[in-house]
Amino acid sequence: MPLVLILGSHVAGSRVGGTLANLALAQSPMKIDPVHVPTTLLGRHPGWGPPGGGPVSPDLFAGMLEGIAANGLFAAVDGVLTDYFASAEQVQIAARAIDAVKTANPRAIIMVDPVLGDLPGGLYVGQGVADALAEHLIPRADYLTPNLWELGYLPKTTPQDLKHIHSAATALGRPSLISSVEQDGEIGGMLVDGTRAWLASHSKSANPPKGTGDLMATMFLAHLIDGQTAPQAMALALAGVSYTVARAQEWGAEELPIVAAGFEAWRAEPLALTQLS
Repeated sequence: MPLVLILGSHVAGSRVGGTLANLALAQSPMKIDPVHVPTTLLGRHPGWGPPGGGPVSPDLFAGMLEGIAANGLFAAVDGVLTDYFASAEQVQIAARAIDAVKTANPRAIIMVDPVLGDLPGGLYVGQGVADALAEHLIPRADYLTPNLWELGYLPKTTPQDLKHIHSAATALGRPSLISSVEQDGEIGGMLVDGTRAWLASHSKSANPPKGTGDLMATMFLAHLIDGQTAPQAMALALAGVSYTVARAQEWGAEELPIVAAGFEAWRAEPLALTQLS
């Protein structure tokens, strides 16, 4: 049974972050067992207003990881998924845990979702977190899943078109699946791996619920663990996101219906791929 270590937020009343990944992975047809170590404990997504709760202390975060390691679970981890971090200290602790996982199981896939910010507000983590993530986690990633704003922030550029997106992703030095890429009235993702790039897109929905990038990263990692190539994993992941968003719109759901749509989302027909180079 595959095992994924999730390092990210627990948001009790919203389907985002590590909470979303936990629920989604548990429903996957790959029967992936999630192990979630929270970085923050919130009542709801901050986009709704004051979220309640607060960050997990670095000592508590490190202690939970030490307990997992002491139980011998790092050797069983097939993938690590990181999302939101509340402090630079947490990022450094996560980096040490990733090194320990890779030592115990070199085949484990490290998926770093560099949660830094988005339009229109820009950076919404502390500068120390952003700097620590760039220093400690980007170099350790097997794959990155930034949104378009985060892609521009990391190499300090502003991608304007597919060519610029490709250049910015290449500058990161890691295979990257970029979300929020719009082309010809549609939205989707662009996978960049060195000189090669692929695009997959679907109809754009008005005001989709938060968490679509989290769901994309989660499903992308799961399909990679299942043995899919990166382009095919992208096509399957984005199909699942598109299906889930469509159900949210159809049902008038204000949060992504991760449980209600999960079975069908994991089995959605993969989106068509366009190889760009």
